[in-house]
Amino acid sequence: MYDPTHLRTFLAVAQTLSFTQAARRLGLRQSTASQHVRRLEEAAGRQLFSRDTHSVELTDDGEAMLGFARRILEVHEQASAFFTGTRVRGRLRFGASEDFVLTRLPEILEGFRHDHPEVDLELTVELSGTLHEQLAAGKLDLVLAKRRPEDPRGELVWRDDLVWIGAERLRLEADRPVPLIVYPPPGITRARALEVLERQGREWRITCTSGSLNGLIAAARAGLGVMAHSRRLIPPGLFRLPDRAGLPELGRIDFVLVHGPRRAAAESAANALAAAILTGGDHLRHHSG
Repeated sequence: MYDPTHLRTFLAVAQTLSFTQAARRLGLRQSTASQHVRRLEEAAGRQLFSRDTHSVELTDDGEAMLGFARRILEVHEQASAFFTGTRVRGRLRFGASEDFVLTRLPEILEGFRHDHPEVDLELTVELSGTLHEQLAAGKLDLVLAKRRPEDPRGELVWRDDLVWIGAERLRLEADRPVPLIVYPPPGITRARALEVLERQGREWRITCTSGSLNGLIAAARAGLGVMAHSRRLIPPGLFRLPDRAGLPELGRIDFVLVHGPRRAAAESAANALAAAILTGGDHLRHHSG
């Protein structure tokens, strides 16, 4: 009833919120990507996306289809791996930014370990900037991390808005410097936060620096200040600051998968894990907690 090819295209559009990006990721023409989604909508008898000239958003039915699409494709992959008998093996050095470790990435990794028991998976959790450096130095095979806007590398897993978050009781005073909770350099969200405040001519001061997301969250929950964070990954106990707080827009952020220099021993394992993450990409947007 639901063609796996159409489901794959639907997932790519849902994750990137762009027909152009989804088509590029799948190696299709944009018209083909649109046609796949239209066919899936016809099969479901529901509209899955609301589109206008500027944006693509999932409808409620589209949100429901996400879970089904991911599960159908997962079973599809398992069946084809079983019957083709391809055994992926080797050592895979995978790096992920900490934002993801607090989401459902562990579930995706657990599923991968179950499907590919002969892969020796080594996980490194670091700042996105550090992961990109380690990848370039040949210390990692595959990285899931944030990307700077000017950086063309990597396959877009999904795109999100960056927003200001803090404790519910936090109040900012317009005439006082903005209290900031940030990662150390080369943190990508840190760079963006400082850049937009400078551009607005707004004074700021750093009240907490931590290389650990848990450290930043603890500081924010204690009311020490505000932090720039992905809108879909807001940790429990923290809230998006309202527009009336007067802070500048932070723009969007890309989460990407980047392959390192090809190591023959790791290539098939890296491709298999990349496929699992791209299929389950919608899963990463929701917290397990």
